[in-house]
Amino acid sequence: MLGTNMEPTLSVIGSALNWVSGIISSAIQLLYSIINYILSRPDNYIPFLWPIINFLNHVPIINIIVHFIFWRPIFDLLFVPGLVSVLIALIFIIWFERKLTAKVQWRIGPLEVSRPIGGLIQPFADLFRYMFQEFVVPLQADRNYFIHAPAIVFILSTLPVFFIPIGPQTGGIYGVYTGYDVLIALALITLFNVGIILIGWASNDRFTYIGTVREALLYTGYEAVLILSVVAILLIYGTADPFKIVNWQVMHLPGIIVNPLAFLGFLIATLMATSRFPFEIPEADTEIVLGPYTEYSGIVYGLVMTMSYEKLYVMSLLMVLLFLNGWAGPPIPYFGGALSYAIWFGIKTYIVMMIMVFTRSVYGRYRPDQALKMSWTSLLGLVTAALILSLIIKLL
Repeated sequence: MLGTNMEPTLSVIGSALNWVSGIISSAIQLLYSIINYILSRPDNYIPFLWPIINFLNHVPIINIIVHFIFWRPIFDLLFVPGLVSVLIALIFIIWFERKLTAKVQWRIGPLEVSRPIGGLIQPFADLFRYMFQEFVVPLQADRNYFIHAPAIVFILSTLPVFFIPIGPQTGGIYGVYTGYDVLIALALITLFNVGIILIGWASNDRFTYIGTVREALLYTGYEAVLILSVVAILLIYGTADPFKIVNWQVMHLPGIIVNPLAFLGFLIATLMATSRFPFEIPEADTEIVLGPYTEYSGIVYGLVMTMSYEKLYVMSLLMVLLFLNGWAGPPIPYFGGALSYAIWFGIKTYIVMMIMVFTRSVYGRYRPDQALKMSWTSLLGLVTAALILSLIIKLL
């Protein structure tokens, strides 16, 4: 009787074991296929590092890690133009903005931290200070959204770098190639402001509400200008493929010369999108403390404070790609291949960012109504003229 009762139980256990073993076997096969795929992919070639990389490629287990790190999509995300490049750009541009503004206003600016190099690592000191501050969640805030929204926005602002190549399709660095990468990057950039509005709403504070409403109003003002300026220059190129865009500029003329109206529209829209002066309207510290970020503290405040700079970096990359010949430039000795393209792209991107942060030193802040009026009159007329110019050039 006991043996008869145990048969269904043993049958169920046997079926479960077979099912689990099948899943484990499939997982092992999938992992093996992924490893083989990574090992078979071409690495990014960096000449001065190649002897070390070549040596590590012959070390078991380590070779998988090395191939994974130098696999183009991962290298794109982690290094160029990804997280490491973002961090370096943030450190430099925050320091440069403070130092330049101080010089224009006859002040000293960051100095005491690393005095021999002009206070260059002051942003690191600020980062350490934020790390050891307490992160406080206000009682009236929506706790889940308040905590998670900054991370969501940070990820959204980083995603476009996957679709902005730093070099040609052969020998360059790129994450994802679809043929429509410019349009995808632009679409991801436009999602950034939705996250900022979420941050302000989650804080449930009067100053954050005002900053959120200002962000939404400014969003309606510059979004059409930004998109139409990109459409105007893409009409000339006849494609949204970044590789073909750069090739067209190399064969003909840079986009800034071909359609300067589209470039000017994109430049002003970028200033508005990144809250650069004279459009620092959502974060006006003399009026609404810090707008959507008022209630944040500690390391999360450090994260939200750098978001506009991160967006500035991403949009500068896109501007260089569309208007300034992208990665094109003379080969750099000892940095041939992918790294040479990355250096040229980086130089142009940093110059664009430095020009944009200079506006903080020389412009006052517009009122929200002034910014909106300018957007829907002068700027809209500017990008409309850019579209007409592109159509004329295309027809000719």
